[in-house]
Amino acid sequence: MGAIYLAPTIVAIVRKHREAQVTVLNVLLGWTFIGWVVALVMAVGEKHDAPAARPPQYDIYTGERIR
Repeated sequence: MGAIYLAPTIVAIVRKHREAQVTVLNVLLGWTFIGWVVALVMAVGEKHDAPAARPPQYDIYTGERIR
């Protein structure tokens, strides 16, 4: 029974995705069916990649790259 209750947390840890958020939600609201489902959806949801790196910037007068 405990493994089913903690399923969203286990999934999040295995996927390394929103572990802390899912665990807190699961522990605090997992006893309600809606809280458990929301935690599970968060755990299996799409991982967001890091934002794209900024393109290099260049000085408009000298053409040198700015850090």
